[in-house]
Amino acid sequence: MDKSYKAVMERQIEIIKKSVGLDYTKYEIEGIAFDYEKMMNESGFSIEEIEKIQKETGVGDTPLVELKNINRLIKKLSDKGKGARIFVKDEQTNPSGSFKDRRASISVYMAKKLGYEGVIAATSGNYGAAVASQAAKRGLKSIIIQECFDSRGVGQPEILEKERSCAAYGSEVVQVSVGPELFYYTLLLLEETGFFNASLYSPYGIAGIETLGVEIANQTKELTGKFPDVVVSTHAGGGLTTGTARGLKKVGAYSTKIVGASVDLRGLHMASDKDFNRKSFTTGHTGFGIPFAVFPDRSDVPRNAARVLRYMDRYVLVTQGEVFYMTELLAKLEGLQRGPAGNTSLVAAFALAREMNEDEIIVVNETEYTGAGKLPTAQLTFAKENGIQVISGDPIKDDKPGERIVIPEDPSQIGYIEMPMSQLKESYINQLIKRLGKTDFTQKEIEFISEEIREDEDSVINLIKKVREESL
Repeated sequence: MDKSYKAVMERQIEIIKKSVGLDYTKYEIEGIAFDYEKMMNESGFSIEEIEKIQKETGVGDTPLVELKNINRLIKKLSDKGKGARIFVKDEQTNPSGSFKDRRASISVYMAKKLGYEGVIAATSGNYGAAVASQAAKRGLKSIIIQECFDSRGVGQPEILEKERSCAAYGSEVVQVSVGPELFYYTLLLLEETGFFNASLYSPYGIAGIETLGVEIANQTKELTGKFPDVVVSTHAGGGLTTGTARGLKKVGAYSTKIVGASVDLRGLHMASDKDFNRKSFTTGHTGFGIPFAVFPDRSDVPRNAARVLRYMDRYVLVTQGEVFYMTELLAKLEGLQRGPAGNTSLVAAFALAREMNEDEIIVVNETEYTGAGKLPTAQLTFAKENGIQVISGDPIKDDKPGERIVIPEDPSQIGYIEMPMSQLKESYINQLIKRLGKTDFTQKEIEFISEEIREDEDSVINLIKKVREESL
């Protein structure tokens, strides 16, 4: 078997098909169009089935916690009649400490059901620990492949922390440097081992998150008498936002607005060796959030089940300094020491709450575990060691990714940057034209795009025309 990079990449479609246990070709319609809902319905499970599977391994049914002290602070900072109440879904109480257990639970269950001896996941985030934990519970082997180092062999504290977590659950951890090696080694190991590909982007992974949306809707209604007005979701690859939104809709929370939030790392290239250690966040940032929103099928499966433009109503950006500040604020005011992923959306929720009415409800849909490598002290020390300036000031005005992290001097400085949804939708069309060489679209493709970006067909046609003219 030829193990060269070129040969392995040429076999990727065959390798992925064998390792996922799912024939994606049956959902293809025409050109770029495929039947998304059919894929989700046929390869997914009912909510009741998912709850049963997750209960077997202690996943889900996590508490919804009102941040009473932070809410009092918001009221003090808000105009009269403003200051929505914030609740957080404390996903840290899942077995490996994050919502990713929901995602991993269904993928690992399917691997066991289909007779695979083990599972493989390519991830530098919490998903690795979740897959390792769930595999241990189901008696399967696991291999986690992490993009961990730059060319100097220097790894980020947060990723190194997650390596220790994966290893503790008995997983074999393979660490590679930044670049194309991650996907190559993933394919190679899938082929050599015959293990199941516990992809972040399969229908199984997204189905597992739907229970999160269901629980948020039901718990919020039980505590407040109504569904949440807004759910804020940290956005990276889109799975958390997609799964949460689908779960909310399945129990009738159609009017709940979905706001995605990412750390603003615009200007840094995630595949750049130079930029890799100039960021203080490994996920939940624009380096994943924007590319996966506008071209979801860049994933390791033929069709990505995480398609965030179908569900996200607003997209806001926050700064690294604000997340570090919020991590400390949450610990000191609420007695909750949690990691940066959930605190990204908490920053956005804090700022949004000041603009919303006092009788409205915001839910932050996750928290995550924290540990030595995830704490602000470790991350900020690492930033300084890599030449990043850390100062106090106005983060919205003065933050510059890769050069300067600005910690707020006062909670009133916590804000957000609005990323227009129209810009993301235009970028989606542009990616279709640029990456796929599309200049003309069939009626079925236009119908598909209409569903993808939630615009009527005439608007899609006009948007295609606009983007095409601008690209000439």
